[in-house]
Formats: sequence, C-alpha cells, structure tokens
Amino acid sequence: MSTVPHHSAEPVRRIRARYTERTVTVYQAYAPELGLPAARDGRFPVAWKRERMTWIKPSFLWMMYRCGWASKAGQETVLAVEIDRAGFDWALGHACLSHYDRDEHADRDAWRRQLRESPARVQWDPERDLWLRPLPYRSLQLGLAGEASRGYADEWTVRITDVTGLAREVRARMAAGDVAGAAGLLPEERPYPAPEGTPGLGRVS
Repeated sequence: MSTVPHHSAEPVRRIRARYTERTVTVYQAYAPELGLPAARDGRFPVAWKRERMTWIKPSFLWMMYRCGWASKAGQETVLAVEIDRAGFDWALGHACLSHYDRDEHADRDAWRRQLRESPARVQWDPERDLWLRPLPYRSLQLGLAGEASRGYADEWTVRITDVTGLAREVRARMAAGDVAGAAGLLPEERPYPAPEGTPGLGRVS
C-alpha cells in the first residue's frame, strides 16, 4: 500500500503500474454479469467480446475516475487483471498512438495507415489524484484489438481479482475526510520499464 504520492519529479508521460518480475496489473470495469464470472473463474467468459477493442489501465486512480468509483452504469464491478509482462510489452511494441503526432509520424496518412494495421493503441490521459482531479502529467491507456485482444483474454491473463470493495472503501474514506487512510489503501504503482519504442515516450510533452 502507498502513502500520498509526491509528484514534483514526474515526467509528463510515464507508465506507472503494480508489477512483479512476471506480471503487470491493469484495471477494467464491467457490469456485474460479466465482471463477477471473470473474477470467480479467473478468466474472461465466452460473453467477453474478443472481436472488440478493449482498453486496459495500469493506473488504479485513473480507473476510478473512469468508472466513478464503481458507480457508473455498466462499470459497477472493478477488476484487477494480472497479465503476463511479455504480452503487455508485446502490445506496447506493436502499438500506435491513438492521435496524430508529427514528432512520431511522417504525416497523417502514415499515422492512419499505422493505426489501421496496429493491434494496439496507446493513449496518454491526465493522471488523477484521490479527488479524481487531473494532474499535470499523464498515464497510459492501452487499447487492444484483434490479435492483442484475443491474447489478453485467452493467453496473457494470469489472475483476475474483484477490487470493487477496495474502490468503495477508498471512496468512503475520502468522503469521511480520511485522506491519509485512503492513500494508504492504494495499490503501489511504480515506474514501469516500458520497452524501447513505446509510442509517446520519445518526447516529454
């Protein structure tokens, strides 16, 4: 568990995650009819649509911002998904930025072509604090499609844990004014050693 983080030395873009030598944890939120069976069985059910793009988030607080502390419709069950680092790194290495960046793409046509051909997309969104306010640096969202989506669901996943209770406990402590207590419950996220060529990390703004 972590304390209130110190942000002064943070680069504008960095992957921060909970990880081990073998796995990295990402977060997603689903309706209970999908999220609960996934957590129970430790794998995504047949109903999980492998042909659609899915977005995974290594940042717990960004996930809380996205799902409103597990209160938004269709996002009431928050899952911590431990996936194989080799798969995660493969996705990063085969990803394209979700937006055109002239520092990374020869022109817009080249970006559009890469976007069509890439099985993964990288998007950098403002990180959030415990009040879910935007911070002056960004965290990763990784979109998986096609080969990457199928790999995530059926090959890379090591463990799925329902962390909805954690989300609600952190929110309850914040509502009670116990900021230190809420911060102490957060998963510890460290700078992740992203593979060379990860989109968006070749510049600092």
